[in-house]
Amino acid sequence: MIDLRRRAARLDAADPLARWRREFVLDPDVMAYLDGNSLGRLPRRTVERLQTFVRDEWGGRLIRGWSEGWAELPTAVGDEVGRLVGAAAGQTVVGDSTSIAIAKALHAAVRLRPERDEIVVAAHDFPTDRYLAQRVAADTGRTLRTVGLRDDGTLDLTDVLGERTAVVLLSHVDYRSGALLDLPRLTRRVHDAGALVVWDLCHSVGVVPIALDQADVDLALGCTYKYLNAGPGAPAFLYAAARHLPHLQQPLPGWWSADDLFAMADDYRPAPDARRLLSGTPNVAGLLAVREGVAMVDEAGVEAIRAKSVLLTGLVLDLLDAEGLDVVTPRDPASRGSHVTVRLPGARDVAERMAERGVLPDFREPDLVRLGLSPLTTSFEEAVVGVEAMLDVVRSTR
Repeated sequence: MIDLRRRAARLDAADPLARWRREFVLDPDVMAYLDGNSLGRLPRRTVERLQTFVRDEWGGRLIRGWSEGWAELPTAVGDEVGRLVGAAAGQTVVGDSTSIAIAKALHAAVRLRPERDEIVVAAHDFPTDRYLAQRVAADTGRTLRTVGLRDDGTLDLTDVLGERTAVVLLSHVDYRSGALLDLPRLTRRVHDAGALVVWDLCHSVGVVPIALDQADVDLALGCTYKYLNAGPGAPAFLYAAARHLPHLQQPLPGWWSADDLFAMADDYRPAPDARRLLSGTPNVAGLLAVREGVAMVDEAGVEAIRAKSVLLTGLVLDLLDAEGLDVVTPRDPASRGSHVTVRLPGARDVAERMAERGVLPDFREPDLVRLGLSPLTTSFEEAVVGVEAMLDVVRSTR
């Protein structure tokens, strides 16, 4: 363990992203924050930006704020997120929750494949993804098919893809194990079957390089409160490839998706660009927080963030393997995201006892402890301190 402490110290000393940790609010009562894959830390610049917004814009400009920049935020910030995920301008918006974005994407996709009657979803995907896939299938008269991850974290679509498949919904990084799917390869596989693919990027955006346009992805979405550090409940983003936009119909065509926002026309005409993906009045404060978080990731560079993520997860895996714990996260760096998951008896109790020591992990039913490693805010020393605390708790329960 001493050698790993020294290794962590060397890594911190050589870390090109080390300065970014000072850009966030750090709670002195938290020895190690290992839950950035659920909620990122608060950027200091976001505190300042929201104070300015409340005082000078909302307080000082009132309704005039809409014509002074607020109305453009869903698409402007969408384009900023788009740059992080390899999307050209005009294809991405920010405005709803992740759940609403998934529902919109699935409804839009099945309308683009009206002759096909099956929807595919991963059997152990995040509950929202599965619940919404079930609902959209039921509401549109389609059959839901499921596919499971292999033990090595890979996915084989052979048995579920065919001429009846309309859309496949997949998560880039598995929320439980941290397994990272091969987005370009699986996208090609879905397209070879004549179907469309919707990618959930919640656990990869901001920490894994993504190239949606290059991979020919159809639709994608993701939250902004994990590795983009935009705050609890911050609005999600929704991407639709430019080739689909002229034909895309979403299920919630509110006034913000209309061609002329303030025309108040009797007949609905959707906007020609990604604004047609919006519905109602956007959350301005949330959009501003997204903008600040995205800017920080953009400045630091996703490639550099990914490089540190690989080192962080590798260090944690070495700590856990030395103790002989049951790690469910793939060992291959190319096959894992930025969290490491351990299967433990009494996992909930372990997580609660870690929290009592000032180490905040994440628990997932029934027996998983997730260790989220957010490269802009997690130091190597912090990772070691957190894992050591977990190991002490585990040893005390044996």
